[in-house]
Amino acid sequence: MTTDRVEAFAERLRSQALSTLELFSMVLGDRLGLYRALADGRPRSPAELADELELTERYVREWLEQQAVAGVLEVEDAEVEDPVSRRFLLPPEHAAALLDPTGRAFAASTLRSVASVGFELMDVLEVFRTGGGLEWHAVEYEADESRDANRATFELDLAGWLAAVAEVHDRLSDTERPVSVADVGCGGGWSSLAIGAAYPSARVHGVDANAHAIELARRHAREAGLGDRLTFSLADAAHLDGGPYELVCFFECLHDMPRPVDALRRARDRLAEGGVVLVGDEKAQERFTAPGDELERSLYAWSVLSCLPYGMSGEEPAGTGTVMRPQTLLRYAREAGFMGAEVLPIEHEEWRFYLLRP
Repeated sequence: MTTDRVEAFAERLRSQALSTLELFSMVLGDRLGLYRALADGRPRSPAELADELELTERYVREWLEQQAVAGVLEVEDAEVEDPVSRRFLLPPEHAAALLDPTGRAFAASTLRSVASVGFELMDVLEVFRTGGGLEWHAVEYEADESRDANRATFELDLAGWLAAVAEVHDRLSDTERPVSVADVGCGGGWSSLAIGAAYPSARVHGVDANAHAIELARRHAREAGLGDRLTFSLADAAHLDGGPYELVCFFECLHDMPRPVDALRRARDRLAEGGVVLVGDEKAQERFTAPGDELERSLYAWSVLSCLPYGMSGEEPAGTGTVMRPQTLLRYAREAGFMGAEVLPIEHEEWRFYLLRP
């Protein structure tokens, strides 16, 4: 053990602690509407911003100064001695990452998700001791959001993913023979909406085990004017209703399911003749390596604190975790009665795609 290595690791921990504190302060600004109020680019004093949002000036002033020191906000007159007279603004490039859920840079939903881990930490401590799991259906969604960081990805990329699979694209594009698509684990419905928008003759049915998510999905479909072709139901993946389906999709959800084989088996049973299952999940390394790159570190962190606990609920859970390697998915597919799982040549930094045929 060398002093340099000890100090280097200690410095890493201090840096991570600082990042965590700044993350929580950003979530505070997000939740209180402080960033939204500053989105017009107009500088404001603490009192002006506090009055606008009916908040307490002293708290707002401290938050504004902290955000400026952290480099999130800019201060128009930093040299002014009187702190109540300083004026702060939100740079437009920072506003895009904090406020635009339709842009690739949007990161606020990820900040919210990370912050929510703190509320579940005591529950995670307990399941480590008992071997139990957390229940997905019990997760509380905020009334005005889906907590889905994938919205922009689905809206901008999902149509391209499907178009890259010729047999899927051709079938969904057939206007003379409208097709049915199931979107399992649909969350707030953004993937379902993206499919419906890309293929005007397709009827999409989303299912999710979380009632709050289904309410949001239905609302989003109405707001998008797709309520006539999109339906949603509250059900776990092993009880997928409706069909038969030409396509059943699992987007970044199979690894969270306590019984993924049951979910895949049900999807297989609900397929129309010639139908297929499309799985899009994390692009984990094909084998364990340590230390890992940033993506692998992120996957394992989410797995320990969230995905594995949800995947350990109920009777005889698979306990997959976020790090679902290709050989694991292949085993699940075969156990569910599929011929196998073909890894599709769709390039993405964080996702891997599989096509399953019965």
